[in-house]
Amino acid sequence: MAEIYLTNTLTRKKEKFIPIKENFVGIYSCGPTVYWNQHIGHMFAYVHWDILVRFLKYLGYNTKWVMNITDVGHLVSDEDEGEDKMEKGAEREKLSVWDIAQKYIDQFKDSLNLLNINSPDVLCRATNHINEQIELIKKIEKNGFTYRTKTGLVFDTSKFPDYAQFANLNLDELKSGSRVQIDKEKKKPWDFLLWVTNQPNHIMQWDSPWGKGFPGWHIECTAMSSKYLGEKFDIHTGGKEHIPVHHTNEIAQAFGAFGEKTANYWLHNEWLLIDGKKMSKSTGNFLTVQDLIKKGFDPLALRYLILNSHYKTGLNFTIDSLASSGAALLKLRELTSSFKNSVRTNLSTEKNIKIDNFREEFILALSDDLNIPQALAVTWNMVKSNIPSEDKYDLLVSFDEVLGLKLTQENEFKITDEIKVLSYKREELRRLGKFSEADEVRKQIERKGYNLEDTKEGVLIRPVQNAKS
Repeated sequence: MAEIYLTNTLTRKKEKFIPIKENFVGIYSCGPTVYWNQHIGHMFAYVHWDILVRFLKYLGYNTKWVMNITDVGHLVSDEDEGEDKMEKGAEREKLSVWDIAQKYIDQFKDSLNLLNINSPDVLCRATNHINEQIELIKKIEKNGFTYRTKTGLVFDTSKFPDYAQFANLNLDELKSGSRVQIDKEKKKPWDFLLWVTNQPNHIMQWDSPWGKGFPGWHIECTAMSSKYLGEKFDIHTGGKEHIPVHHTNEIAQAFGAFGEKTANYWLHNEWLLIDGKKMSKSTGNFLTVQDLIKKGFDPLALRYLILNSHYKTGLNFTIDSLASSGAALLKLRELTSSFKNSVRTNLSTEKNIKIDNFREEFILALSDDLNIPQALAVTWNMVKSNIPSEDKYDLLVSFDEVLGLKLTQENEFKITDEIKVLSYKREELRRLGKFSEADEVRKQIERKGYNLEDTKEGVLIRPVQNAKS
């Protein structure tokens, strides 16, 4: 097999990947907190981890991909402060926490499907693994890594000498902040709760050896990753925001329970920004995959756009770049279709070598820390080469096992990219209160042969001949 190199946050180096077991890779990814929709920034990460799993399979590895669903214990801060996100979501929508969880699990699964992200082998909910979390906490307590406060059972980070190492934290500079105000009995402000008690108004609670309560957020990942992958596994993925708190605490917990870290390789993605800004409900730049479909875009245009980025560098999303990606994807599909029915000819030795070289270049690109943009460049170079069309088709189908662009699928989105972009710009103008300018954009769209219909689900774009009278 090809040698794979990954950037390991643990060592801060790009290093050769060596699996624990021959021909098998265990992967754990931090999944969604299902209190609200998963936006395209979240999906940026999952597309990259999907490529990682697909590539490992492409090389012949057996894989087991585990992802958690957080439906309890994740407070509005990543630390031990504030409301539980699930309860906040329930209050916002006047639904039960269980209904909120199911609503946004369904939205997340739909987003995976629309982006052709293969479902993880295990998608596990925190609330279905309370017993596993309690048993893990009991191990940590037995090993002497905990103490009690009025708020619950706390992990004593002073018992783990390397606590600051993973995130390169300067503990002397960390301020206690509101965490000490919430629990003045903590020995260190960065000590964290394993089990939360004395919260009578919290809706989701379970009996435990430490009293009725609920688990802290961090414990679920250690409990579920070790349940499904063992105490030691290969790769742990997550966003860069997880490094200083969540993953630092995961590593501490694992040391407390097992005497060592769980994963050998920790991979962290940068963020997707929209027009250079982080996504936020408050700024109105919050987009889901479902929103893009309502605007007429093929969701796999977003996947193609993401594949033009590296997981370590992130992506600046714009509607124009999405439209360009949609056009490139459509062209690649058209070429794939045109190559399909070619008549096979005998290859010269030179062309056989070229085919093997393209395949090798594709693998080498992805082996270099998942350099997907380079793998796409190899794909386009192959398409433009002089190898026979039928071999181009075979290579495209083969490469698409990793790229996941459904290159043999017919394009279902017939509205032109120009119209999609104009419609989006009209929506932005309306949001900013520039209604006269928005009306001018509408007229421009109508002159091009399309009508817009504003509905509570979003703006529908219809060719004039199909529009309602």
